[in-house]
Amino acid sequence: LFDGIYPFYPQQRKVAVFDVSSIIVIVVFLTFACSFLLIIPGIRGRARLYWTLRVLLSLLVGAVIVAVQFTGDWETGWVKANTSYKSFSHALVNADIGLHVGLAGVNVTLMGNPVNQINETIDYNEHFSWSFDADYDQSYSEGLERGLPSPILYVAEKFTTQSPCSMHRQYRISGHYASATLWVAFCTWLISNMLFSMPVLVYGGYMLLVTGAFLIFSLLSFSTVRNSLICPIQFGTATLHMSYGGSFWLTLAIGLLCFVAGITVVALHYFSSDLLKTFFDLREDKAEEHQEMTEVYVNTHFVNNGR
Repeated sequence: LFDGIYPFYPQQRKVAVFDVSSIIVIVVFLTFACSFLLIIPGIRGRARLYWTLRVLLSLLVGAVIVAVQFTGDWETGWVKANTSYKSFSHALVNADIGLHVGLAGVNVTLMGNPVNQINETIDYNEHFSWSFDADYDQSYSEGLERGLPSPILYVAEKFTTQSPCSMHRQYRISGHYASATLWVAFCTWLISNMLFSMPVLVYGGYMLLVTGAFLIFSLLSFSTVRNSLICPIQFGTATLHMSYGGSFWLTLAIGLLCFVAGITVVALHYFSSDLLKTFFDLREDKAEEHQEMTEVYVNTHFVNNGR
């Protein structure tokens, strides 16, 4: 301490929901979408609407599959409590304490009500990673050395490997399996787009179903942490309760969308193939080819000489 005040230290900050990686993914897919919108006026007739619908929906699915890998709101929880702010101090602060769990780590947020209390600005957001190239316990030890506020250290301690709660192992393994399953879903999404462009429409529909299945498998993998007892996170009489966050529900919505789209393509293939070909802009092409093959130009001079 320097005159009773904690010295300045660089904080390991990371936005609780979106970080730089998520923003990069969104910008890349938005660039693809804008590039397509620039060329869409060159498509004639109703095919313009069909192309727009297909491309934008496909880019939406791909963007969500990649972006949720880096978001930090698969599971979230907030609690408002009066809690101690510093170690070895009886001073209490009123603050909102948030926990955001992602596939690669956790974010712990501490925001005072009001922000300025006890002559300090209480506004923290600390990230603790458990990805393959990171050491969670080391990050926690560095937080202790930097003198992070007590509520942040208390929440982060629940996820250390030495904690009797075993929350680190549960969340880390489930997050890694969920991430791997999402990358498989991204690969099947790419294959489905290739099959639709060949065109092998019915197999593209099957791959959409496989994409939806892997998205659901990733949700089931992450949900396995609910099957075991989780240590309560309490601040006095207040308890921090966890619930599924926006990334979880968004992944579920995209998985259901893939199922609906895949079932629709397969059903149209067997019951109304002409309508399916029209939607994928194939019927008009075949009609033009057929027209070019059947039209014959006859020179009447040679016909008369032949007679």
